[in-house]
Amino acid sequence: MAGASARARPPHRKRFGQHFLHDPAVIARLLQALDVRPGDHLVEIGPGNGALTRQLLTLPDVTLDAIEIDRDLSARLQPAFSAQPRQRLYVADALEFDFRALAAERGGRLRIIGNLPYNISTPLLFHLADAAAALIDLQVMLQREVVARMVAPPGGKDYGRLTVMLSPIFTIERLFEVGPGAFQPPPKVWSAVARLVTRGTPEFPVSPHFAAVVAAAFSQRRKTLRNALSAYLTREQISAAGVDPAARPETLTPAAFNTLAATLDRTRREG
Repeated sequence: MAGASARARPPHRKRFGQHFLHDPAVIARLLQALDVRPGDHLVEIGPGNGALTRQLLTLPDVTLDAIEIDRDLSARLQPAFSAQPRQRLYVADALEFDFRALAAERGGRLRIIGNLPYNISTPLLFHLADAAAALIDLQVMLQREVVARMVAPPGGKDYGRLTVMLSPIFTIERLFEVGPGAFQPPPKVWSAVARLVTRGTPEFPVSPHFAAVVAAAFSQRRKTLRNALSAYLTREQISAAGVDPAARPETLTPAAFNTLAATLDRTRREG
């Protein structure tokens, strides 16, 4: 029996950061929070062993596209997908997936759901943010500390690059926490579910240099803005933007970072 159980268990590959959700109560809570409506275009990232996927496949009047990088897991999941075009399984890397093209093909904006791999959660969130115009919302499970950073206010230890980059694009809400026992194998950390709703228009017109300024500012958190941004702006330029050059990056609002980036825009144009 033990051998049969081992063969039935889905393969686990550390390089993909796989922790398979299996708790029925957590799955039910995820579906309740998702509040699926007829006509929704759902996209599940990282279906894994399909515990959530199989529930999504039973929903009427929606489309479901699932993206799984692991070929072995995809082969196990494929039989659960019907031949109908409204249900499709992609063997692909979500970091390289074209969500805009999928939204255009489906004829409407997408709703993302998934237990995101911890090892790529931040770059994947940035990739999804780039495609925000094609998305309605994201309901994603992440490491609890990552969700804490996503919703952190300025001035706290959790406030950082992730917070600032997502803020103009999404409104973000922490929904609930999930313990390690809900996964197989259990991770060493707690998880949390967050909902990110795409803003109708960005909170402010995002500067082309916004990402570069934010990344430079948080590359060494203990540095003052004057030192962290020395490759981009002088102390006088920072002051002229209404920002204290001696301030630490974690004290600035996202809008203030954008003001600094807009200053860099002007200096580059004039230069």
